Amino acid sequence: MLDPKLLGSILPMSIESKTVILVDDVLFTGRTIRAAMDALMDVGRPQRIQLAVLIDRGHRELPIRPDYIGKNVPTSKEEAIAVQLSEVDGSDKVTIESKMNKEIHGSTSNTF
Repeated sequence: MLDPKLLGSILPMSIESKTVILVDDVLFTGRTIRAAMDALMDVGRPQRIQLAVLIDRGHRELPIRPDYIGKNVPTSKEEAIAVQLSEVDGSDKVTIESKMNKEIHGSTSNTF
């Protein structure tokens, strides 16, 4: 899996009075989206911000609600969701992994 790269908050166009759609693979606590919203506000004031997520796993710590959801996947806090894309990983799949089993026995996962 590739590590995320911080590319900064420079946008090639103005976001003033525009609709901005933030896209995330897995929505969990909401902290990453909140940071993205803060970064957007540093460069301009969009008319509205919408959120599209591939997987919504619940467990929000902030009042963030996606506008578009690929799939709701209820999980426990002891589970992790891994998203693989064919362009990066060679196949498209989403797995639920047990953090406990992964730490002790390697990876135990369910694919859907």
